[in-house]
Amino acid sequence: MKLATKFIHAGTEPDPSTGAIMTPIFQTSTYVQEAPGKNKGYEYARSQNPTRKALEDAYAIIENAKFGLAFGSGVAATDSVIKLLNPGDEVIAANDMYGGSYRLFTKVWERYGITFIYVDTTNAANVQAAVTANTKMIWLETPTNPLMNITDIAAIAVISKAAHALLCVDNTFASPYLQNPLDQGADIVMHSATKYLGGHSDVIQGALMMNDPELREKLYFIQKSCGAVPGPMDCFLVLRGIKTLHVRMKQHCENGEKIAHWLRNHAKIGKVYWPGFEDNAGYAVAKKQMRGFGGMISFVLKDESIEAANQVLTGTHLFSLAESLGGVESLINHPASMTHASIPREERIKNGLADGLIRLSVGIEDADDLIEDLKQAIG
Repeated sequence: MKLATKFIHAGTEPDPSTGAIMTPIFQTSTYVQEAPGKNKGYEYARSQNPTRKALEDAYAIIENAKFGLAFGSGVAATDSVIKLLNPGDEVIAANDMYGGSYRLFTKVWERYGITFIYVDTTNAANVQAAVTANTKMIWLETPTNPLMNITDIAAIAVISKAAHALLCVDNTFASPYLQNPLDQGADIVMHSATKYLGGHSDVIQGALMMNDPELREKLYFIQKSCGAVPGPMDCFLVLRGIKTLHVRMKQHCENGEKIAHWLRNHAKIGKVYWPGFEDNAGYAVAKKQMRGFGGMISFVLKDESIEAANQVLTGTHLFSLAESLGGVESLINHPASMTHASIPREERIKNGLADGLIRLSVGIEDADDLIEDLKQAIG
């Protein structure tokens, strides 16, 4: 089945009681049972909800997975994955990653005896060198947030399998339209569905997809027991968002390519981070494992001062200064003070995240209008 057809029909069937083409919002906390232990598959809404089930089925389909699970946020989904581990276990993680994941790992889970080792995962040898007898998980982002680094998922999968460690990939930046990590050997895929899957900046949600039934049961037990589940209205919104994922991503990619090249040719721009440039270190791998290069771009000005960056950050009109990404509208972000502020400055600088780095989430507006907006802000 082609992607457009898959995304439109994933997980949704006409409602059998009414024929409604859209999955109803089952706004209920509990379900009446015929007798103790005899029900229609639903007992309590923290454990099951028909709207959520339709979305979880859709999650599985769009990521070429057998199972999908929905969570109250992307961080809640990530948290549930780490709950698979035990004190003393080690996680190898990308040194360029979302600040919220880093905060969760360092400020919450390290207190419970989980060790996180941060390496440049773009070089598989770094990952191999970090493996020990205690390595139980490898956590990747590709493309990374915010430097757009690319990691070869299939190469890391070889290492994870040899180490008997779970390979988990945060696929938020690419979306299932551009990349399917399970097909490359990953065990778990995580999405902040708040971003491209929802696509309209109106819902907070996370998702996990996997193929192994035993792994699904463990994660479902955590989902049910810990309760970080989304409400039915949120599930409905993401179901609706998935139906247009393919058309939105096409425009994100088209606009992103146009803006990335425009930025690179601008006299005041020092460096542009976007994996679609043929001289980008990750280009060959991105070309191999992705269907396009996406709408996320980061850049630094030649004038690397915070003052110069702030002039751009506060000078746009169509690009709104805000956290998050993946919506139909364009956003501009300052990682050092916003999405990645929880990472110590020395760590950020060491990993290449400059104080003046600016991140764009390129929306689906007319690209020429977006370029004019950036032009007047950069000056």
